[in-house]
Amino acid sequence: MNFKRVAASLAAVGLLISFPASAGNFSQAEKLRRLDIMLMVTGLRCRNTADNFTREYGRFTTAHLSELNAAAATLKQELTARHGAAGANKALDRLSVQMANTYGQGHPWLNCGQLKQVAGSLAVMRGGAALAEAANDLLEDRSHQLAWLR
Repeated sequence: MNFKRVAASLAAVGLLISFPASAGNFSQAEKLRRLDIMLMVTGLRCRNTADNFTREYGRFTTAHLSELNAAAATLKQELTARHGAAGANKALDRLSVQMANTYGQGHPWLNCGQLKQVAGSLAVMRGGAALAEAANDLLEDRSHQLAWLR
């Protein structure tokens, strides 16, 4: 299923919301890593609620494993270029903790039910370009519209 069809069908339902500022200066690899960590951390936070989306997150990671692994490898290369081989692991650890802490209290504007819908939509999406656009939307400022909810 391509991104335009998914987005169009989701937008047709009319569930559009706005975004928090955060993704503007991140590399594409970092955005994909942030998307994965955001879903993982918020999924853990929501797992004991009626809107547990562990299954949807699992389907998302399975569907996009190659894109997520490639993003992690690229991010590691970027950090190695900036911090050297010895500093890259430390920088990656710091960055991962910072990312997880950002979503430790939940997503800034999506609740568990909405995140469950988002994760389900992302799981059926195919292609790296569509995933990158989703990362931009979910991590971007509130001046953009989100059509990931059904």
